[in-house]
Amino acid sequence: MHEMAVTQSILEIALRHASEAKQITKLNLVIGDLSGIVDDSVQFYWDIITKGTKAENSLLTFQRIPTRFQCKECKHEFKPNGRTYQCPECNSQKLVIIAGKELFLESIEVE
Repeated sequence: MHEMAVTQSILEIALRHASEAKQITKLNLVIGDLSGIVDDSVQFYWDIITKGTKAENSLLTFQRIPTRFQCKECKHEFKPNGRTYQCPECNSQKLVIIAGKELFLESIEVE
């Protein structure tokens, strides 16, 4: 259910930055696979909360960022294989997430 709060924040940011525009036509979101955000839920809430605003009928696009780790031991960067969370080079489980937690509004298109 946190998608509702996230979607409201996106709308607030878009309206603030497009205050002088006639209409918001498109928003480009970047979402990491580990963010816990479900695209369809954001779209569902977007369609509801934008009614009567200059963002009504705007298009949302979603760019997904895959998860990537870096080993703290050998500095190797890799995508998880889904079965284990250890470095494929040295087998260490001391990892840092370097991509996949992103959530931001990359750009807004307006008229």
